[in-house]
Amino acid sequence: MRLLAVRTLPIFVVWLSCFGTASLAAAERPNFIVILCDNLGYGDVGCYGSGLHRTPHVDKLAAEGMRLTSFYVSSGVCTPSRASLMTGCYPRRINMHVSDTGGWVLQPVAAKGLNPSEVTIAEVLKTAGYATTIIGKWHLGDQPPFLPTRQGFDSYLGIPYSDDMTPREGKPWPPLPLMKDEQVLEAGVDRDLLTKRYTEAAIDYIKEHREEPFFLYLPHAMPGSTQHPFASEEFQGKSQNGPWGDSVEELDWSTGEIMSALKRLNLDKKTLVMWMSDNGAPRRNPPQGSNLPLKGWGYDTSEGAMRVPGIFHWPGQIPAGVTSDEVCTSMDLLPTFAKLAGASLPDHEIDGRDIWPVISGEPGAKSPHEAFYYYFTDQLQAVRSGDWKLYLPLDGKRIRGNRREPHKAELYHLGNDVAEEKNLAEEQPAIVRRLMSLAEKAREELGDNDNPGTGQRPAGDYENPQPLVKSGN
Repeated sequence: MRLLAVRTLPIFVVWLSCFGTASLAAAERPNFIVILCDNLGYGDVGCYGSGLHRTPHVDKLAAEGMRLTSFYVSSGVCTPSRASLMTGCYPRRINMHVSDTGGWVLQPVAAKGLNPSEVTIAEVLKTAGYATTIIGKWHLGDQPPFLPTRQGFDSYLGIPYSDDMTPREGKPWPPLPLMKDEQVLEAGVDRDLLTKRYTEAAIDYIKEHREEPFFLYLPHAMPGSTQHPFASEEFQGKSQNGPWGDSVEELDWSTGEIMSALKRLNLDKKTLVMWMSDNGAPRRNPPQGSNLPLKGWGYDTSEGAMRVPGIFHWPGQIPAGVTSDEVCTSMDLLPTFAKLAGASLPDHEIDGRDIWPVISGEPGAKSPHEAFYYYFTDQLQAVRSGDWKLYLPLDGKRIRGNRREPHKAELYHLGNDVAEEKNLAEEQPAIVRRLMSLAEKAREELGDNDNPGTGQRPAGDYENPQPLVKSGN
């Protein structure tokens, strides 16, 4: 078995054989709800240290479940991060690490998108009889073959890319569309109402599908990518942190509404709820979001960019009030959900691992990852193994604005130095060499800069892409 990739076999995993405890073997297959926030920082909610934002519902979710403190996304920006969540693969493996124009994320009317030959969480769960829906931001391609309804989701309500991708000078984009399945429902959607509308639609979906196993993917648009985040009138001006705080507190309200609905419908003990962000809060002046106590901001390879809140909640199966610092990733959701659903995995290589032993509180459970890799677009910039993180020595490190500058090796012990303040590279040459060796394996299989990896697969390509909405409509 290769270090990076899991070579999976098309063998159906029998439900009763998946578990190590009698109580879980007897459980029904759970429903799955993934609540994904956009650009929300590690330190933006109370249970991760915020004293600024009021987030009682998210805090309760953590108190009743497991809070992961070393939970990672695969990228500091949203398209590659979301591609990994959906497929269980590093962005470079599926060629979703850069846009069709060489940018960080896909823009409207992109010729590129998630290849329909890739297998998403939704497609995996559908093979086990699950109903599937996405309510929220997609951002993996806005052309017909790339839409969620072609990627395993029975239905779709949401915006196809980021909330800031609206027509303005120098950006002749169409009005921001709200889509229902494959049709534009509204053009120029009111972004203040997105969180509220998504929440109402999610609750309706839960009610409609309460008699069957379901997967609800709820990728919110907020706090979002604009300098002025959006929130409904009930939340505007109510927080201590301006529009950013207003949007965070509405996301907390949304979480509470969904959890209350599960309780009313007697589904709370039948549903695994996972709550996270797609990447860290971006740098703003004055600051809006917070990644404290981590170093850095979204859109790079710092801990603040790629380590995010990760909460797992399933009463009776996931222990309550527990914190774990084992390294887990968004790529692990696909194989973990597949195991719990009794579904088979894709017959191609993935990078995610089954983390059920960790999140179920199995005694002595450890991270299944020998290494975790930090890529910025096409460039491998850092590697973590255990508590050690090495920023690789690079002749030309790609940084914000796609500039490049030399970068010396930096080694941090994240267990003792989560803020990455004490560089131990000169004191620990053996550890530097070990992490450099792991990096070489990633370069061989996943690639680095202009060098393709042996394990890369092509993204989707669509000839003659067209806007979903004509400008001026």
